[in-house]
Amino acid sequence: MNIAREANISGKPINEPRKRPVRMLRWFIIVGLALVLLVGALVGFEAFRSRMIKQFFAGNKPPPVAVTVAEAKSELIPNLLTAVGDLAAVHQVNVTSDVSGRITEILFQAGANVKAGTPLLQLFDGPEQADLASFKAQSTMAQLSLERAKQLAARQFGPQATVDQAQSLFDQANAGIAKTQAIISQKLVRAPFDGELGVRKVEVGQYLTAGTQIVSLTDLSELYANFTITEKDSGNLKVGQVVRIKVDAYPGRSFEGKITTIEPQISTDTRNIRVQATIANPERILKPGMFVTTTVVLPDKPPVITIPETAVDYTLYGDSVYLISEKKEEDGKISLTATRSFVQTGNRIEGRAEILKGLKPGDRVVAVGQLKLQSGSAVTISTDPAPPIPAQPPRY
Repeated sequence: MNIAREANISGKPINEPRKRPVRMLRWFIIVGLALVLLVGALVGFEAFRSRMIKQFFAGNKPPPVAVTVAEAKSELIPNLLTAVGDLAAVHQVNVTSDVSGRITEILFQAGANVKAGTPLLQLFDGPEQADLASFKAQSTMAQLSLERAKQLAARQFGPQATVDQAQSLFDQANAGIAKTQAIISQKLVRAPFDGELGVRKVEVGQYLTAGTQIVSLTDLSELYANFTITEKDSGNLKVGQVVRIKVDAYPGRSFEGKITTIEPQISTDTRNIRVQATIANPERILKPGMFVTTTVVLPDKPPVITIPETAVDYTLYGDSVYLISEKKEEDGKISLTATRSFVQTGNRIEGRAEILKGLKPGDRVVAVGQLKLQSGSAVTISTDPAPPIPAQPPRY
């Protein structure tokens, strides 16, 4: 009763419904619809933008790349075995004296060409010349005594012992002459063979000890090219095979010779075998000690497919080329496409690469311009010539 009265006193009905929650619900619905419309508009715009970008790039293809094209050919390339080595003289010696003595005369000019037996240096031989004269006098006297003893013995006026004693004295005198002449010849130093002299190492008046170098003498008409090959290649070598060498001193030139010696033993340390070739040197331009690149010409192998070495892209993932393919468009025009194709390469000789697998004769590949390409790129053939591939490649 009191409660009703209090309610009546405040002037508000007790059972009147509350309207505020309905308004809040309506507000949330409106905000949610607005957010849905906003998100939908953003998603639609993004899809429209992506579609327009695709259409733009689809209609704006990059222009074809100009490249130089080469054709794969079946060729007979030389079968070569390359190694490094050095040159050595066939005849080379440091001229020395067999005996000691004072130098009285130098009979050569440094750097001169001499023949075998040419006098080079004279040592003092005065005592030996005197001994030679003495032994010659003794030989003359002994010869006279021997003839007289033989005449007396033939008439039986003298014993045979006198003849034998005279013969012995005559032989001793002749032996002394031969010995003295040998010593005198030792003191006149001569060239042991034809060749070119080096730098003089002695002076007039110098006391020369036996074995001291006087000058070097080298025969440059022929040289040895010494090089080593691996054990697995030793079965391909034979005496008489042609060898071509190149030296840094004469770029672009090659010198030819033949294998003359193959070491019968293989080194246990390196598993290499030593080979020696003889090289003619008529111009005397090759020198002993030169570093050389040697190439042995082996029997020919069957024809192989070759392309310019510039056409091969060498990477860690494998060797590849860009293969040119043709496609006919809807308007009837022919378009060219460069597609990356992996290949197996072999030897590389004189700017050409041997292709063991992946190409066939007649295939066209990009020889110049690969850096601007991706697999599937459109290309056009440039007017620039491709790297040449000789129809008959050189033998070296």
